[in-house]
Amino acid sequence: MKYKGIIFDLDGVICSTDKYHYKAWKKIADQLEIPFDEEMNDKLRGVSRMESLELILQNGEKVYSNGDKQTLAEAKNLYYQKLLKQMSSKDLSEVVQNTLYALKRKGLLLGIGSSSKNTKLILERIGLLNFFDCISDGTMIERSKPDPEVFLKAAKLLKLLPAECLVVEDASAGAEAAYKGGFDCAGIKAAREYSHITYQLDHFEDLITYIEDEYE
Repeated sequence: MKYKGIIFDLDGVICSTDKYHYKAWKKIADQLEIPFDEEMNDKLRGVSRMESLELILQNGEKVYSNGDKQTLAEAKNLYYQKLLKQMSSKDLSEVVQNTLYALKRKGLLLGIGSSSKNTKLILERIGLLNFFDCISDGTMIERSKPDPEVFLKAAKLLKLLPAECLVVEDASAGAEAAYKGGFDCAGIKAAREYSHITYQLDHFEDLITYIEDEYE
């Protein structure tokens, strides 16, 4: 089999926290009297917290110091973490859960590669904190996607080469990170349209089909 491991982005792939990100950023933007809607929120997929803030501030007129930006980012994260406490195992779909267990039964190593610093909190809330063979997240990296650092760290933790891993992503920035790191990538949602995508997934469970094809 070509792949020995699969590295998943978290948000938008394993579960969705879009609505919580949106509410948190919307609260900050409203306080600053900066326009912010769901379309803008979509542009923040796979982007780090500070980079997301910079993109939001571009739509305003005021210039903020680095200290002010840090305070705003921390305020957003505190509100976001409060919202995440509403998450539970109900936020993990049966399809995703069944697919993950099926992949594990095939002997594949499974990891998380997420730029979020709240990765472990989210995994804990949905009941998957101890499921994956490795977790590479925003607390371990200096450069967020589209830099491949988070995926390269995940591969290293799995003791595999990039060529031995398949990345699963929903955002174009994540798909680009996978390509830059030398990984094949299965794209779902927006990542399906990335020019260097390896597989286009219509549904998460399509992963099983592609992996089984590798056995043949």
